[in-house]
Formats: sequence, structure tokens, C-alpha cells
Amino acid sequence: MNILLTYPEFPDTFWSFKHALPFVRKRSALPPLGLLTVAALLPRSWERRLVDLNVQPLTDEDLEWADYVFVSAMAVQQRSVAEVLTRCRAAGVPVVAGGPLFTAEPERFRNLDHLVLGEAELTLPALVDDLEHGRPQRVYRAEGFADMTTSPPPAWELLDIHAYASMSIQYSRGCPYDCEFCDVTRLLGHRPRVKNAKQILGELTALYQRGWRRGVFFVDDNLIGNRRRLREDLLPALGEWRKIHPGMVFNTEASINLADEPEMMEAMVEAGFSMVFVGIETPDPAALAECNKNQNLRRDMLSDVRRMQRSGLQVQGGFIVGFDSDTPESLPRVVEFIQAAGIVTAMVGLLQALPGTKLHARMEKAARLLPSSSGDNVDGGTNIVPLARTRGLAEGYKSAMRWLYSPKPHYQRIRVFLREYAQRNPAALGNLSEPGAAIMAFARSAFHLGVVGRERFEYWKLLAWTLTHRPRAFGLAITCAIYGHHFRRTYESHLA
Repeated sequence: MNILLTYPEFPDTFWSFKHALPFVRKRSALPPLGLLTVAALLPRSWERRLVDLNVQPLTDEDLEWADYVFVSAMAVQQRSVAEVLTRCRAAGVPVVAGGPLFTAEPERFRNLDHLVLGEAELTLPALVDDLEHGRPQRVYRAEGFADMTTSPPPAWELLDIHAYASMSIQYSRGCPYDCEFCDVTRLLGHRPRVKNAKQILGELTALYQRGWRRGVFFVDDNLIGNRRRLREDLLPALGEWRKIHPGMVFNTEASINLADEPEMMEAMVEAGFSMVFVGIETPDPAALAECNKNQNLRRDMLSDVRRMQRSGLQVQGGFIVGFDSDTPESLPRVVEFIQAAGIVTAMVGLLQALPGTKLHARMEKAARLLPSSSGDNVDGGTNIVPLARTRGLAEGYKSAMRWLYSPKPHYQRIRVFLREYAQRNPAALGNLSEPGAAIMAFARSAFHLGVVGRERFEYWKLLAWTLTHRPRAFGLAITCAIYGHHFRRTYESHLA
């Protein structure tokens, strides 16, 4: 049986890094980890082919070859999903669809041939058996959550790893918290489930043997959800593994209370982590209480960010505006916090109600839901009807984002960050950890940002300051400048 695993295209979003990838000559930021895991669960007797539309086109020959097309996607990819489904329908190829988009809103896809809802480790065995016996059902739905120790290594052999700026692996699923706007617990549960260290080292070794020496993103929604297993099993093993497998640097996501654990931060840095994305959301306690972000309450989050930076972890931050409790001062306070903390990568979006979340249910009950959400939380839109006192927020948001990623404020944040950051690992992401690629990225940035870009004065000012004050962080400064170029272009295109 011929299975065509198809990953739809991402639009120009905050995390697509579309405008940064040309500097390192890569076609996509991250591989389709979910589909690679699905591929590993399929029988080895089946022929498997991966088409990632972020890297290559879907051809008529691909569709002619396929007996089934397997599609996985997130909400932000829905436009490309529609195009893929139209082509499959025209070619007469049945589709098997799964992943967050389809699991969250299966009722939107009543015309699809087959829906696989929930975690593949639980749903794929029944689907495979039914396909082999010619009796596939329309819907397969997982009951409960998978044991992560049964999850196979991704099928890296299907991937052109050199088309990507970073690789990705998954250590855990689930989150112990219950933020009202987040769909993670509905999709993956409250109890964090983890792989063992042997599994993770096996996946990393397989990448290493294929020549990978660059960044690896642990895609966990909260790496520290199961702290005991992380502390006692994974981090010590990773530290030992890196002694004989140099070159890789890791980044991940974690809750703000990681800052309470200096020994864990030390162990993470020793194990190779150099960056962590944190859902800060807002410095406003009323808004944090409104969305049940209790883990962020009653703490000095600015000091938390600085402790992480000084431990050797660059902090990327997620921020949200548009809570019912927001006031005209809320958005300026978010921007002020980002500047003071030196958060170079700050994703700021209007609040959206994702299907399946408690926020979605609350807004639906209050008749405050608009028809749909784009899934892109920095496009300046929302599917929530705002309260009267927050109706002017959208215009204020546009102005604030244009300012936040204009050259002077962005380069100021870079300097604040570099003053605080204790660089203990090769901290540049992607190809900038390789000397040859770093030189080429610098040359491209010098031309595009330092000669023709409107940020050219700030660009050279930053590099001169870095050489004087933090010369070891020169590559990191270039990376931050390139990322700022991407974020600025993305926000400008969204908010025009």
C-alpha cells in the first residue's frame, strides 16, 4: 500500500520564520514531527512518502502514486489544508486526516473520507488493520491518552533534514495547568506523560548519525510538567550524551515557575538547553486571574525572566491582550515589560477562543463568538466580540506592534538581553552554530540589514556595541537582528 504523508503549508506567521530562513538558506523552520511519528507506526511493508509543502510542492505524480493521503495540520494551516483536500478529491485519492485541527473541530470536515482523532499511538493500530482488510471506518477516536514509552522514534529516513533550520523531538505530552484559553489539556490531558531517557537519546543519536549538529526543539508544551522525571532521568542522561555527541543545542517551552528552580536551570544548561519559551501572557494580575493562569500570579515575573537569562537560558515570551479585565493601560504595560525584560522574541497576540477550550465555551454561552478564527494569533484579529470598553484595542494593538518591532526598540531589547544573558552554550539557532554558515549569514545580514534595510544604523550600532561589551555573543546578536527583521516583516504584512 502506498501512503502519501502530506503536511500543509504554513502562511507567513510569527513562528514560520519565513523572512529569516533565506539568511541561512533553509526552506522551513521545523519538520512535521507528528507525521513522522505516524509514518513510524505504519507497517514497514507499506510504501511511505513524505511531502512537506513548506519544502516541496505536491505533484500530480505524488497523487497518482498514492493509495491514501494522510494529512495532519494545525488551525493556522487551514487554508493550505483546503487546497490539499480539493486536489485529493479531484484526483480521487481518499484522505485520512488527523492532528489538532481535525481533532478540535471534526464537525467541520464531515465530507472527509476518514478522520483519526486523538493520539496516533492509540488510533493507528485499528486503522491499519481495517485498511489491510479493506474495511476502513470513517472515524477513529482515541479513548484516553497514550503511554509515551510506546511511541516510536520518528521516521527520519523520510526527511531531507538539510532543508530545515532546526529538528524537533517530543519528550512529554500534557500540562498540569488549566489556562482558560489553551487547548493543550483537552488534546493531551493534565497528567504529563514522558518518554524515558533511552528513547530520547535514541532519537537524538539517529539524528546525529544522519549528520545533524544544529538546533533541536523539544516541542513539549511544558518541559517541566513532570519535574522529577526530568531532573532524575532525562537531564543527567542528556548531559552525558552531549559529552560524546557535541554540536547540538536545545530549546523548549516551560512555565514561568522554572525560575524557582536554580538547580534545574543549571542542569538544563549543562544538558544543552539555551532557550525556553514562556507563556507570560500579561503582567496584569486581574487578567491572569481571569484566564486561570494561576502559576503566574503573586510573583515578580521580570525578576523571573532575569534569573533564567542569568542562568544561561534565553527567554522567548508569549503575551496576550484583549482580556475582559484589560484597561487602556494594559497594552502599554505589556510593551513596557517586554522592553524591560529584554525579550527579543516576544509573540504578542489578541486573545482568541480556540475550539474546545473553556474560553470558547464561555464566549459561546455569552453569545460573543464570531464565526471562525484564523489560528494565527498575531494577525490582529480575534473571534471574540469585545466588551464596550475594550473595542478600541485592535487599533492600539496595531500601533504597539509596529513600535515594538521597529528598529530602535527591537535593537534596544537585544542589548538589554545580551547584558543579562550568561552565554554558556552555543546559543545561536539553526545553521548559525556552524562557522561557515555563520559567516554567510553575517554577510547576508550585513547587506540586507546593514546596507539596504531601514534598520542599518541600529544594526551596525548593535554589532559595534557587541564587539566592545559581549564579543562572544557576536553570532547571537546577528541571530537576534535577523529574527527582528522577520518579526517586523510579519507584523507589517498582517497589520497593514
